[in-house]
Amino acid sequence: MSGHSKWATTKHKKAVIDSRRAKAFAKFIKNIEVAARMGGPDTSGNPALELAVSKAKKSSVPNDNIDRAIKRGAGLTGETIDYAEIIYEARGPQGSALLVECLTDNKNRAASEVRVAITRNGGTVADQGSVNYLFTRKGVVRLPKNGLSEDDVLLAVLDAGAEEVKDDGDSFEVIAEPTDLPALRDALTGASIDYDSDEAEFVPSMHVELDGDAAKKFLRLVDALEELDDVQNVYSNADISDAVLAELDAED
Repeated sequence: MSGHSKWATTKHKKAVIDSRRAKAFAKFIKNIEVAARMGGPDTSGNPALELAVSKAKKSSVPNDNIDRAIKRGAGLTGETIDYAEIIYEARGPQGSALLVECLTDNKNRAASEVRVAITRNGGTVADQGSVNYLFTRKGVVRLPKNGLSEDDVLLAVLDAGAEEVKDDGDSFEVIAEPTDLPALRDALTGASIDYDSDEAEFVPSMHVELDGDAAKKFLRLVDALEELDDVQNVYSNADISDAVLAELDAED
């Protein structure tokens, strides 16, 4: 689930990392296909494709898969790749809000599968516009601490457009405008600071703290959504405290 790396460190999430590896690869492949379709197969003349390829390689997607995706997206294999981006809105336990970001070649299939996943796992499909006002599109860079202090990170990214540096336990999050992501990447690279991810994400303006029962239902809902092939990201304003996470871990 995007924007909540703290949850990803729990035993609950670790249990499904291996099964999600193929799903993660598929996400990168789709992004490469879309970029190649929009701007052609030459990475030197297609910045979006160059970035998509770079992120795929950073996550160890095999080169053969990347090359095939570029050719498919650019129409060099005779296949037609036509993806549509759709965002679905939902409500989860205790009034939590979710945005479900899809990239699909079949809108009807995506809508049906997302609706079923939401309603069967304790959520409610929300009317368009009733949830997304709670979120703002931001650029988010995540990096491991590796002995760094918050001041170290802030010093490296302040002049690159960073708005905020958040301490997220074992990592830092740098928040900026999406258009400032390239400058942030360059600034971190120039300061020899490694980062795990850099994405444009939906960041909530407020959070809803969940109790143990609600957290369990919420994580089951997110798991069901993230299992869907058309779902690229799930964003939420739900917050799960360390105490509740420990409670969930103890039950596993």
